Amino acid sequence: MKSWIALMAITAILLCLAALNSRISAQQTISAELATTPDARSDGWWTERHAAKLKEKAANREQIQLVMIGDSITHSWEKTATKIWSERYAKYRALNLGYSGDRTEHVLWRLENGEVAGLNPKLVVLMIGTNNAGHRHEPSEFTAAGVKAILDDLRERLPDAKLLLLAIFPRDASPEGAFRQLTDGTNAIIQKYADGEHIFYLDVADAFLDDDKSLPKSIMPDLLHPNEAGYQLWADAMQPKIDELMSSE
Repeated sequence: MKSWIALMAITAILLCLAALNSRISAQQTISAELATTPDARSDGWWTERHAAKLKEKAANREQIQLVMIGDSITHSWEKTATKIWSERYAKYRALNLGYSGDRTEHVLWRLENGEVAGLNPKLVVLMIGTNNAGHRHEPSEFTAAGVKAILDDLRERLPDAKLLLLAIFPRDASPEGAFRQLTDGTNAIIQKYADGEHIFYLDVADAFLDDDKSLPKSIMPDLLHPNEAGYQLWADAMQPKIDELMSSE
């Protein structure tokens, strides 16, 4: 009898573990699909910005040579670093397609809904994924899959453009921080997407970090978004690659 009871108990434990693993697997599948499935946001300002960017694109379609795509870090060129943007990128009639709070799936939706349609830029700069980590604590490989989906989409829509894929900026004060670990993991994957012909990868993290790899609040006060000095460091670190790619055939 005792052996029978023990067997039943072991069986019950194994069934519970199997059910738990099944739920975990299902959650992972859902998360992976979220990062790669185009999705719109319901925020009023977001839909208004999308409409405004379509109008801006239409008005300057023939002149736009540079497009920057991303989340709040790209968006805030328009808020925190307008002078630097004007000095560096106005000559390219640059189009800023950064949206605060966006994740990979939101960029995919925007591409599907006309934000680069009809354009023929020389260069597209992409940085996305920090909100996949910050909002959903998404595993690095899921975020990387979302980035890959965006690159594939851009290659199809803009076959003549060079794509400059930026490493996700460091966040958290310490390199041991949970978000830093997630984004560093994503960067380790997405750097392999560069082919040196159409897609190029650039990591400018060292421009922001101290020697011990800590992130100072003097550059990113909230340990996520650069201040004006941070944008200047970004622009300086990125400029040689932009010059190279804008001049290449």
